[in-house]
Amino acid sequence: MKPIYAVVDLETTGTDAAVDRIIQFGCVLVQDGKVINRFATDINPDRRISRQIQNLTHITNQQVKQAPYFEDVADIIFNLLSNTIFVAHNIYFDYQFLSNELVRCGLPALTIPGIDTVELAQVFLPTESSFRLGDLADSIGFVHENPHQADSDAEVTAALLMYIEAIMKELPRTTLKQIALLSGQMGMQTSAFIHAVLKETATTLPDGLEEVDGIVLRKKESKMFAYNHYHKPYPEVKAEKMAQFGPHLAYRKQQARLMNAVYNHYSQTEKNLILEAETGMGKTIGYLFPAAYLATPDNPMIVSTSSILLQNQIMDKDVPLVNQVLDQPIQATVIKSHRHYIDLQRFKATLDQPVDQKQYAQYQMGILVWLTKTISGDFDELNLVRLDHPIFTEIRHRGLEFLSDEQAFYRHDFLRHVYQQAAQSNVLIVNHAFLLQETRRREPLLPASDYLIIDEAQQLPSQAEGLSQYSFDSAYFKRQYLQFNEDGLFDQAANVLDQEQQILPLFNLYRDALAVLIDTQEDFFGSLDLASDVNQVLQRTDLFRSDVDQDRTYRKLILYYQEITEMQQRLQHDFTELHVRITAQQRLLIARLLDYFEQFQRQAYTVTTWLDSWHPRYVHWLKLHPNQRTATIELADLEGKQVSESIWYQRYSHIIFLGGTLRIPGNKTYYAQQIGIPETPVKTIPAFYDYEKQARLYVVKQGISIQQASTNEYADFLAEALTPLLFEQKQPTLVLFTAHDTLKAVYDRLHKNALNQGRELIAQGTGGSREKILKKFLLAENGLLFGTNSFWEGVDLPGQSLKIAVVTRLPFENPQNPLVKARHQYLTAQGIDTFKEDALPKAILRLRQALGRLIRSEKDAGVMVVLDRRLLSTKYGKRMVKGLPKKLPLIEATPSEMTEDIRHFFEQEDQSLL
Repeated sequence: MKPIYAVVDLETTGTDAAVDRIIQFGCVLVQDGKVINRFATDINPDRRISRQIQNLTHITNQQVKQAPYFEDVADIIFNLLSNTIFVAHNIYFDYQFLSNELVRCGLPALTIPGIDTVELAQVFLPTESSFRLGDLADSIGFVHENPHQADSDAEVTAALLMYIEAIMKELPRTTLKQIALLSGQMGMQTSAFIHAVLKETATTLPDGLEEVDGIVLRKKESKMFAYNHYHKPYPEVKAEKMAQFGPHLAYRKQQARLMNAVYNHYSQTEKNLILEAETGMGKTIGYLFPAAYLATPDNPMIVSTSSILLQNQIMDKDVPLVNQVLDQPIQATVIKSHRHYIDLQRFKATLDQPVDQKQYAQYQMGILVWLTKTISGDFDELNLVRLDHPIFTEIRHRGLEFLSDEQAFYRHDFLRHVYQQAAQSNVLIVNHAFLLQETRRREPLLPASDYLIIDEAQQLPSQAEGLSQYSFDSAYFKRQYLQFNEDGLFDQAANVLDQEQQILPLFNLYRDALAVLIDTQEDFFGSLDLASDVNQVLQRTDLFRSDVDQDRTYRKLILYYQEITEMQQRLQHDFTELHVRITAQQRLLIARLLDYFEQFQRQAYTVTTWLDSWHPRYVHWLKLHPNQRTATIELADLEGKQVSESIWYQRYSHIIFLGGTLRIPGNKTYYAQQIGIPETPVKTIPAFYDYEKQARLYVVKQGISIQQASTNEYADFLAEALTPLLFEQKQPTLVLFTAHDTLKAVYDRLHKNALNQGRELIAQGTGGSREKILKKFLLAENGLLFGTNSFWEGVDLPGQSLKIAVVTRLPFENPQNPLVKARHQYLTAQGIDTFKEDALPKAILRLRQALGRLIRSEKDAGVMVVLDRRLLSTKYGKRMVKGLPKKLPLIEATPSEMTEDIRHFFEQEDQSLL
C-alpha cells in the first residue's frame, strides 16, 4: 500500500510554542500522487491576535471568535495524522508546535515520520530565487489564493511535494542515487523519501544527457558562426530601418539616432566617443543592431556593462530580440571570471571524499541536480547559494591554464566551452570589472578589436577607482600560513614532489623563504614608531625615519617578496608539466597550493607597491598592532580611473562610452576629464520622456538643519517625515540614504510600524547581498526598500517595480572619508576647486541617477521626494536642480501634503491607462 502524506500548515499567534496558540489548521492528504482528502478549520486561541499577525494572515479576532478551541479538535487532528507521513514547508516549526499543543491537551506527542519541503526544494529546485512558499508558487505557476492561510498553504505545499516528486522521478538514476547517498543529514525522514523515490526511477539515461566519470551532465552544443554573405547593407534612413524591423521591432526616433551614431563612429577614424542617451530608449538594441553589420568572430564587438545581472539580461533578452530583425544574426557569448564556473574535476573529488556537514552535503546534492540542466556551469544560475561557503572555494574554476587533456572532464569543461564559443561569436559580453582586470593579466583574455562599447559608462570611473584600492592584513597572512602547516598542505605537497628531484629542492626553499618573510615582516612592523590601532593616512616621512636597522629590514622585506614571487612562477610552470604524471587527488592538492600562490601574488603586489610608491597619486593607510607586530595596510591609486593609462584601452581602435548620466550643466566634458581623455567628443541623444506628465519632484517645505542636528534628532525627523509617505499610500518605494548609520537608525524606528501595516520593510545590511535584497523587493507587493551607496545607480527596477524614490539627504560624499579627503588634497595641490569640480558634479550625477531609477520608459510614472531643504535654499542646490529635466514639475510641500498629492497623481495615471 502506498504511504499517505499528511501535508500540514499552521497559522499561530506567534512563534513561541510555550505561550502562543494555533489559530488555523490545514491538512491535505496525498497518496500515490493524488489528493485523497482535506481538512481545515479556524481555531479560537482564547487570546487576542496581534495586529501584525492579522495583517500577515488576514485572520481576525472576529473570525475566530465562534471557532472551536484546539481542545475541541485535538482528537480529530491526532486521528487524522495517525499512520501518515507528516509533510510541511519548514517542518521544524509546524511539527513541534502541533506536537506541543497535542501534549497540552493530554494526547501523545507526535512520533510519525516527517518530510521537509523546504529542504527538498533547495535540492531539487536549485535555481529558484527564493524558497518561500508563496515565491515558489508564483515561480512554478501554482494557484495560491490566500497566502498565510492554513488551508491555502497546505494545498500549495501538497502541490509542491507532488511537483518535486515528479522531478525526482525524471532525474537519471545515477544522479538520484548519488543524492540518496548524501541525504543522510537532511531533516526528519526526508532522506527516506528520496530513497523510496529512487526505487521507482528508470535506469535508462534520458536524451540530451551523458554520464562522465560518474556524474551526469547536460550535453553541450558547439555552435559555429554562420556567415551570411547576402545580407543587406546597414539601413541608415527611417524607411530602410522600418522595412528591416518589420513587425518585430517598433521604430523609435531616438533609438534610430543612437544606432546611426554607433555605426558612424565605428566606421570613422576617431578613437573615442562619449554618447549620453536616456535610459529606456532601448540603448542595448541601439548598439547591437549596428554591431551585426560590423562585427565578426575575427573582429568582434566587445560589450562591457556594469554588472553580471546586466550581462545576463543582454544575452537572454536583448540578443534574441534584435536577432528577429537581422539577416546576419548576432552570435554572442557572455564571458565572466573563471571563478564563476564550476570545475567538474574538483567537484568530483568532493563526492569521493564526503564532508560530514549538512549545508555542504545540501549544496552537493543541489549541484548534482543542476548539472543535469545547465549548459553554462555558471554559479550565478544558483540564485541563493552562498559563494563564500567552503565548498565553492573548493570547486570553483582556477582558469584554463590549470586544465589537462588527461583529465576525465577536460572535453566537458565549462570554462573551456565558453572560450570555444567566444571564438565563434561576433559579440562578447563582459562586465566592467572583467575589462578593467585585463590590465593586470599576464595574458589578455579578450581579443583586440576595432569595436568596444562601454555601456552604463557612468559606473566605469567608480569601478576603476574601487579596483585601484588594495589591502593587506599581515596577521591574516601569518594565520593562513600556519593553518596550511597545521593542515599538512606543505608536507603533503612535498610528498607528491618526493620523486621530482628538479622541483622538490625549489619547493623546500620556497617553504623556508615564506617562514623568513613572515619573521622579517613582523620585524618591520614592530620597528614602526606610530600610534597603535589608528587608521592613519601616511606620508613617506611618517614611515621611514633615519633608522639604519629599519631601512635594512625594509629592503630585505622587498627582496623576499620579489624572490618568493619568482619562485612561485617557476613552481607554477613546473606544476603545470607535473599534472600529467600525478593522480587526480594529487592534482587537487596542487590546485590548493596554486590558490595560495594566487593570493600571495596579490599580497606581494600590495605590500611592495605600498612600501615603494610614494607619488602623490597613491594614498597609504596603516593600522598598526604593535603588540602582535602586525598591521593592516591599504593603498589607493587616485589616478586609477584614468583609462588612457590602461593596457586594455590600447587594444581597441574605436571605443564608445555610453550612459544615461555623463554630463552636468555647464561642463560638457566632465566625464571625459574624469577618465583621462579630455579631448573626446560628446554627443547627446535628447530626452524623449514627458516629465511634465510622467513625474513629480517634491521638496520638503519645513526641513531640519542637517549639519547642526544630532544623530537622534535627524533620525527622528526622517522617521516622522517618512511615516505618511510609506504607510498612507501603497506604492513600491525606495528610500536612499548616504550613511548606513542613519539608515539603521531610521529602520529601527519604522520596521515595527511597517509590520503592523502589513508591509515588509527591506533594508540594506539586514539580510543578504544587494542582489538578494533586490529580488526580495521585486517579489514583494508594494515593497519598501532602504538602501545606501550602491542603490543610487545601476539598479534596474523596471515598470511597476518602483514608483517613489525618496532622497533623504543630498548625495555628497562624506568629506571626512579618508579617501575623499586624500583625493581633495591631491586635487587642491593641482589648483582644482574640489567642491565645484569634484564634489558638486558627483552629487548632481547621483541625483540624476536617482531620478533615473523611476522613469525608464514612456509608460512609467514616478515621484522623487527630497527631504533636504538645501536643494532649494542654497546656490549649489539650485545648480543641482538645473541638472534635472527642465519640465520636471517641482513642488514644495509637507510630508502629509506630499502624500495626498502623490496619491492623486497616481490615481490620474491609473485613469489615463484605462
